[in-house]
Amino acid sequence: MEDLLPGEVTAAAAVRPGVVTAEPVLVTRSRADNVVCRLLCVPEQRPRVDQSSMQRLFSTSIALSATRCILGYVILPIVLPLVGAASSVGPVIGIPIGIVALVFDVKGVRRFWLANHHKRWAFTALYAVIATMVVVLLVGDVAHLLR
Repeated sequence: MEDLLPGEVTAAAAVRPGVVTAEPVLVTRSRADNVVCRLLCVPEQRPRVDQSSMQRLFSTSIALSATRCILGYVILPIVLPLVGAASSVGPVIGIPIGIVALVFDVKGVRRFWLANHHKRWAFTALYAVIATMVVVLLVGDVAHLLR
């Protein structure tokens, strides 16, 4: 009989709630893992994920988000006014880059969950912080356009 942490279920217990058996366990995930997997549309039978493609996607998504943040916090509010560029240029540049960055962020975190990477929670937290900064910039850009 295996010992489960609070909130963890086995595949057998998922079929028969409340039952913990000594049968071979196909999947053992916490409730939080299950919620995130459902949110990211991660299937039970995960396809094999190439580590190099996961690294490339991670690097690309971080680079896009970093570009958006540098534009939003440094170039657009400081550099463009110094060179006399109109302030309406910022949102026109920032919104498309922000949307693409968010798409890549979601794809990146999903790839870590598909791979069942042992640090998937750490990367999820990192992506959440980065995505929050990008969303704040997007909201500001949309508000600026609506004025």
